Amino acid sequence: MTKVILERASYEYGSLRNHIFSMLESCGISVGGGRKVLLKPNLLAPASPEKAMLTHPLVVRAAAEYVLEKGGVVQLSDSPAMGGFDKVLRESGIKDALAGLPVEFREFRDSVSVEVGPPFNRLELAADALDADILINLPKLKTHGQMLLTLGVKNLFGCVVGLRKPQWHLRTGVDREMFAALLVTIYRKLMPSVTILDGILAMEGNGPGRGGKPKELGLLMASTDAIAVDMTVCEMLGLPADALFTNAAAARAGIAPARIDVRGDKFRIQGFQLPKITPLVFGPKFTHKLMRKFLVQRPQADPLLCKACGDCRKYCPAGAITQTGSKIEFDYDRCIRCYCCIEVCPHGALRAVEPYPGRLFNRIIRR
Repeated sequence: MTKVILERASYEYGSLRNHIFSMLESCGISVGGGRKVLLKPNLLAPASPEKAMLTHPLVVRAAAEYVLEKGGVVQLSDSPAMGGFDKVLRESGIKDALAGLPVEFREFRDSVSVEVGPPFNRLELAADALDADILINLPKLKTHGQMLLTLGVKNLFGCVVGLRKPQWHLRTGVDREMFAALLVTIYRKLMPSVTILDGILAMEGNGPGRGGKPKELGLLMASTDAIAVDMTVCEMLGLPADALFTNAAAARAGIAPARIDVRGDKFRIQGFQLPKITPLVFGPKFTHKLMRKFLVQRPQADPLLCKACGDCRKYCPAGAITQTGSKIEFDYDRCIRCYCCIEVCPHGALRAVEPYPGRLFNRIIRR
């Protein structure tokens, strides 16, 4: 039976450190003897801890201290979507939190092509993640406009280096199930030794970037199985496990745990705002173009918040965004609804919205 450890916690460092040390001990990982231990937090883009976009710096510090006290060698790595690795470390507070500790900060840069079998066959993943003796996965509990939530499995997409991330969004297109299968494939290849989920200050609403809203949950969770963590979060939110696309993909792959033993107070998370996930296309193929243009959910800029900085346009894998002066425009025929633009917008100016014809159509269908 797969074990998940659940604690009610805060960012008061003394108690937080005790929780994380105890969790790592209970998970039974061996990090001493000079083993190279890679910490993989969520470092999406530059943001301060109170924005709830990134793994909290004190969670990262506690994990680093545990490894160092056991005699391991610590490296902290990720491949941020925007803003640059050093800037993210500074603005997140992680650089200051780990000051004085012998931790190597290294952005994922080099990739290695690895065999993963069908349907993807080969993936290029960060060499440092593949070479580490121990991988400690440190995700943040956040909503995600494309995948509903970003938790343990989704966090490892950061081990795809740089612009290869939007390339994979483009290759998987509008198929959320295919993208979820990709995420599970990455997870199976990297197989972190332990996952510690930071849900103390989580993100709800239009996440995972600045469009989301902080939500205090006081939740810390750990397991040697990230899928078990993700399934437990769904249960606590009152969702069926397969409501999360990666959980459904794991079940199809035959690796979702059949039984989970939750150690701790498994409470019900009340009033948590999830993003609305609508079908991207359905019905006969010849109708898909019209649906994508008029019926299905799509990204849209708030003109009062948009600063026309161009970050969304630069990152868009489908080349669906153009900019004329201070105005951002979307080509919804080309848009693949990956919502990378929402993730990377530094101003929280983009939202996933359902156009009026789509809202009317869905209302008629429901009736």
